[in-house]
Amino acid sequence: MKKEQWEIIKKCANLQPVDPLPISLIIDSPWLPGFLGLSMLDYYTMPEVWLEANLKVEQDFPEIIFLPGFWAEFGMCAEPSGFGCRTSFFPDRTPLVREAIKSLDEVDRLVQPNPYEDGLMPFILNFYRRVEPRVNDAGQLIKVVAARGPMTTASHIMGVTNFLMNMKLQPAKTHQLLRMTTKLVKDWLEAQANALKDVEGIMVLDDIVGFVGLKDYQEFGHPYFTEIFSAFPNMVKLFHNDMDNPTSFKYLRDWPINIFNFSHNIDISKARKLVGSDICLMGNVPPLEILLNGNPETVRDATKTCIQKHPETGLLLSVGGGTSPGTPGANIRALIHAARN
Repeated sequence: MKKEQWEIIKKCANLQPVDPLPISLIIDSPWLPGFLGLSMLDYYTMPEVWLEANLKVEQDFPEIIFLPGFWAEFGMCAEPSGFGCRTSFFPDRTPLVREAIKSLDEVDRLVQPNPYEDGLMPFILNFYRRVEPRVNDAGQLIKVVAARGPMTTASHIMGVTNFLMNMKLQPAKTHQLLRMTTKLVKDWLEAQANALKDVEGIMVLDDIVGFVGLKDYQEFGHPYFTEIFSAFPNMVKLFHNDMDNPTSFKYLRDWPINIFNFSHNIDISKARKLVGSDICLMGNVPPLEILLNGNPETVRDATKTCIQKHPETGLLLSVGGGTSPGTPGANIRALIHAARN
């Protein structure tokens, strides 16, 4: 992102007024290569393809602040790969992560990953070091680094169903696994920030926290997310969870975070009441039925409705989740047009 765009994000994080209304989208490999007609394998492995793709969308949509922005990632594979999860790559779709263990009885054999040495993470760090000068030469900055959260990473290691079941069946082992994934998330964010020179923000993405009720959130979610975000006191902190379960919403200020991207299935007025006034909301136009499958007219209507429900400071207009594969440029332009008019 450009320097002036980052200044806007900082204003949003500090709940300062921004005019015109800022617009942001989370983009990564599920959308970007397909939008530009690129091979996934080329996008992941060829720095010039990755750089040109990211610069292209910046050029095509200068009104949008893309987050985290110039993201070097392999789908959702980076963190699980450190624990030994096998990954399959394809030219036309995102990678597939396969479980490293079938049961928490196997958790004792897991080794705490070192992001400088294990899995795909060293390749991503080296990629960042090599491409950052070229990003800067193009007038852009890499200000935010990202990681999948501790519960999402755990669910990749052993499967979502097994992970959720074992909160009840083997709580002690579940905590053992979460302590390992929490440490990795902190170490991975720190390693990325150290590999780059301009990082001032972190983004954590975790939908699995939206699968649990209050009691399980308080035991298996809250302490670990608090530990992660508290480890970066001087960073702008962004969190993504687009499940339509608001159990954790009123606790987000305690982690603490600055910007929250949440589900379009939760009314933005309700989200504001639950989250409180201390966090900037990032949302919440429907990403699938509107931005992906709608048309410019329905996008404009949904955008105007979202703005009307949240007229005050503290809104970063976006969709209620990431940018879905196949999202057309015409609908993104309609989102911009509606926000600017």
